[in-house]
Amino acid sequence: MTHIRRVFPAFLILAACITWGSAPAAARGAPESFADLAERLLPAVVNISSTQVQKKNTEKGSPEIPRFPEGSPFQDFFKEFFDRQQREAPQRRASSLGSGFIIDSSGLVVTNNHVIADADEITVTLHDDTKLEAELVGRDPKTDLALLRVKPKKPLVAVPFGDSSKTRVGDWVVAIGNPFGLGGTVTAGIVSARQRDINSGPYDDFIQTDASINRGNSGGPMFNLAGEVIGINTAIFSPSGGSVGIGFAIPANLARPIIEQLQTFGKARRGWLGVRIQSVTDEIAQSLGMEKATGALVASVTKDGPAEKYNIKVGDVILKFDNKVVGEMRRLPRIVAETTVGKAVNVDVWRKGKPFRLQITLGEFPEDDAKLASVAPAQKQETAKALTIGELGMTLSVLTPGLREQFKLEEGAKGVVITEVAPTGPAGEKRIPVGAIVRKIGPDQEVVTSPAQVQAKVKQAMKAKLNTILVLIETGGTQRFVALNIAKG
Repeated sequence: MTHIRRVFPAFLILAACITWGSAPAAARGAPESFADLAERLLPAVVNISSTQVQKKNTEKGSPEIPRFPEGSPFQDFFKEFFDRQQREAPQRRASSLGSGFIIDSSGLVVTNNHVIADADEITVTLHDDTKLEAELVGRDPKTDLALLRVKPKKPLVAVPFGDSSKTRVGDWVVAIGNPFGLGGTVTAGIVSARQRDINSGPYDDFIQTDASINRGNSGGPMFNLAGEVIGINTAIFSPSGGSVGIGFAIPANLARPIIEQLQTFGKARRGWLGVRIQSVTDEIAQSLGMEKATGALVASVTKDGPAEKYNIKVGDVILKFDNKVVGEMRRLPRIVAETTVGKAVNVDVWRKGKPFRLQITLGEFPEDDAKLASVAPAQKQETAKALTIGELGMTLSVLTPGLREQFKLEEGAKGVVITEVAPTGPAGEKRIPVGAIVRKIGPDQEVVTSPAQVQAKVKQAMKAKLNTILVLIETGGTQRFVALNIAKG
């Protein structure tokens, strides 16, 4: 059985075929019985076994043909003997067990991607022990979802997706799956938390539950008391590998559109904006004249992407996307990914001290990220002029061929380079390294072309009695915004 382990800081996540869970906490106000619900739902939950044919290992555990002098009569004898052994030796097969559920009576089955990953054969076992060979319709590793199709002789019992956004912390839920290969097993618990980010992927938004989820439950459904699927059981929290009663499920509202895309296209088609973003801290918000830290700050814009085409700029703070509030940075990728490709949407940004609305048409996320970075033509270099800006705790210089070589900077790099950083100054406190490039500065994010320009911007900010100034720094080809404290200057 394949065990998929994901290790995160301070704890271990055991995914799909690995989940262990504890018994739910003592019932308080529980339904009198879950029997009627279980009887209705059990036929829609299936067991999934996947088999992978492993290549024979001729390097370990298999004897090699002895070496004989060229033309020896023993050479042909031993070669024939070893070839026959290889042909007759049974192939080794690796198997894994998981769960799934039927969403269409014609035979569409949802499960986790890791339950069937790299499988050569997939078998679905129905509640009445009927075994059906399954074909893979499509899968999405980023959300750990997969869609299978079986061909039953008669219509199957299917279950609908519910609205997971209406699920509240404390609501009762029922999990059904195939723990330890035992077959249909029902457990109950409550929703412990929502919108959990466990660092398993870019779209983490898990429902947390104390319903018992065990090894083999992965891919199985989490039901509300109306019998609707509001989650897909996927992983557990476990510091030691044992059960501590904290399980995670993919919300139905995240899963449903992905499943629909897998059914239609055989893959997930995600919206693509074409920006790199970072969190808006209190210091950054203050430097941009915002009342509170909210939204996603655009640190860079992908060349020829939708953002560049529709005039989203570096330094914009995206506050709303498609009329959905971007309360924090990590929410934006999920909103964009869930938005239909090609849809025209409103994007509300904070730019140069005031709100601004754009309308863009969303692109499709490119699966192939192996694109060459464009390099601007080399420009004439000025004579190096270093300038120490005490308020920032750094020394800046124009980019020269010598400095480009010293700090291994690209020919197309623009801005001014940091040649010294005071350990106790604002730049040192934010761990800005020597060799970083200052690209833009100030609330209006003016493009930096000289050290004197940076100094003038700092003086201007101090005159306006600002405590921080926002600087766009580039290191190793990656851009990020840093709010530097100039109040002490």
